[in-house]
Order: sequence, then structure tokens, then C-alpha cells
Amino acid sequence: MGSQTTVTVIGTGTIGEPLIGLLAANRKQLGIDRVIFHKRTPALVDRSKVANLVKKGTEFATDKESFRGFKDLGMEPSLTREEALKASDVVIDCTPEGIAIENKKRTYEKMEKAKGFIAQGSEFGFGKMYARGINDEALVAKKDRFIHVVSCNTHNLAVILKALAYSDAGKDKNLDYGRFTIIRRANDVSNEKGFLASPEVGSHKEAQYGTHHARDVAALFKTLGYDPNVFSSAVKIPTQYMHTISFHLRLKKKTTKEQALENWMKFPYGAITHKKVANMVYSFGRDHGHWGRLLEEAILVAPTLWVSPDGHEVAGYCFTPQDGNSLLSSLSATEFLLDPKSYKEKMRPFDDLLFKEV
Repeated sequence: MGSQTTVTVIGTGTIGEPLIGLLAANRKQLGIDRVIFHKRTPALVDRSKVANLVKKGTEFATDKESFRGFKDLGMEPSLTREEALKASDVVIDCTPEGIAIENKKRTYEKMEKAKGFIAQGSEFGFGKMYARGINDEALVAKKDRFIHVVSCNTHNLAVILKALAYSDAGKDKNLDYGRFTIIRRANDVSNEKGFLASPEVGSHKEAQYGTHHARDVAALFKTLGYDPNVFSSAVKIPTQYMHTISFHLRLKKKTTKEQALENWMKFPYGAITHKKVANMVYSFGRDHGHWGRLLEEAILVAPTLWVSPDGHEVAGYCFTPQDGNSLLSSLSATEFLLDPKSYKEKMRPFDDLLFKEV
């Protein structure tokens, strides 16, 4: 790569757009010289987004054949996709489901000079699964060039397990089983389509785990040598606000409600709320969050926390800050690829963007 440290984000959707802004606004802290974003399809409705991202000091790249289409709509790309990738030290792929896997096979695996590549969300098999604060010790410098930042709901499940079942360092035998129901929003407020007239239940396509959420969180913890017994179901409901997770854990070691809450509060990337209505939490993020987003990995609804009389069962609800909770994991993975020795130190100032109560 060149003398300038360059990060390229492929895609400008609900994850890509705020991630580009976060990178651009914190380039000095992160040790990044250039931030490039790639957008493939010209659309007049996206002109304001492109203009504002460029205004923040980023560079706009597109496919060579799309140059004319963007220019006709008043947008000026400065790089082709090939030029952007050639200049990149790290590429963060924020494209729709399945495309990052194809990009890896078609392009990324051939880019031997790049330090690494990151995929988002439901790209199972892209690379080492990662969530900040969950399995940092599983990352291996120079070996893990392909990193899969897990989905927003997988982040939430991981925090539930980490804080409430695996709170004692190195103790992975405490969980008997975990059962989760992911109550998903139908779409994001930024999306044009996706309305549902009623709840829509999901299929249990994973023979052992139910839905991919439990499969993914199990795979995440397997990078640490754990093998959690977990199962998940999912349902979409007609809301644009937040995902909600209902959890039920059976523990081998007794606990109390007070101890469970204390363990939750010790985890640095989890928060609590006393609000039981999702739109109020969403509104707090809009008013006080970074780019209107909450960056916590999971938000425990404190009034719903329950511990059984025998102390072996813990249940409750968590809200998922969907398009926000993976952003810091993506930054952390980027910094790991750029400099494994200093990435934790460079990420520490971002903890000031987190809340312990919302």
C-alpha cells in the first residue's frame, strides 16, 4: 500500500453511512489519512448523502461504468472502484447480505498487499467472527485478515451470555442453556420499503440452533473455546424503531437479581434502561447519541430482569441498538488490522460515546 493509511467502505446503507462518518470524523485519533467510500448505483435521492459525506473529507468512488450516471445527477466521483481498492489498507464491506462473500472470492482474496477485510452482519463464513469486548483475545495478528463483525442481534446475545453467564473470567461451564426470542423491527426508518401489516414469524432453519442468531453467537464464543447450548427464534413486528430480545438462561451456579445486575453493569459495552417502551429508548439515542445512534452493544430493560427463587434461572428483555451497536466493533477491527499492538489504546476514547443508562 502507499504511504498514506487508507480505509475504504463499500456501501452507504444503514451501517455504511454512519460508519463512513465515524471514520471521517475521527481520522486523526485512528491514524487514518484517507477515507474512501464506494457507491455503485446512481440515484437522485442519494445526492444529499453523497455531498455531505464528501464534505466531511471523504473520497467518493464508484464503478467505472457508473461515472456518467453520477455526473448526470450532479455527483462527482473521484476514484474508480479499482483505484480505491488498490489504495486500501483495510476494506470494510457493508453491502447487502451475501455480496461480501462474493466480493471476497472475486476480489479480496487476490489483494495480497492489503492488511485486511471486514464484513458486516449476516456474512457467515467470511472470516474470524468478532464483537468488541467479547472475543478480542481470539484475534490473531497477521493471520486474521478476514474479520466478520457479527450482526446487531448477535452482539446483544453475546453480551447477555458474557455478562450473565460468563461473568467470571475463563468460566465457560456455568451456562446450562440459553433460549432467545428475537423480536425484530420490520425495517429501519431510513428504508423506503418493508412495511408489515402484522407480526411475521421466522422459520427454524438451523437444525441445532433454530435461527442464525444462536448459531452465530455460538460460533463467536467457539473462537474462545466455549461451546454454548443456545437456541433462538425470531419474529418481525410492524415497527421501525428497535429490535427486542427476550432471553432465558439456565445457570449451573446460583445467582441473585442483585448479582446479575452488578455483573451486567461491569460489562463496559452494555447499558440499562428503566424505559419499557422501545420508542423512548430510540428517542434518547436520536437526541443524545452519536449521529443519532446508540453505540452500546445491548440495553437491558432493568424492570424486566428476573431470577428464579432457586437462583439458577435468569430472564428478561434487552433492546438492540441495531445499526449502532456494531459500529465500534467495526472501528476496533479496522484498528486491529492496521496495528494490532495499539488498537485497544486507540479505541479507548470512543468509550466516552457510551452510556451506562439510557
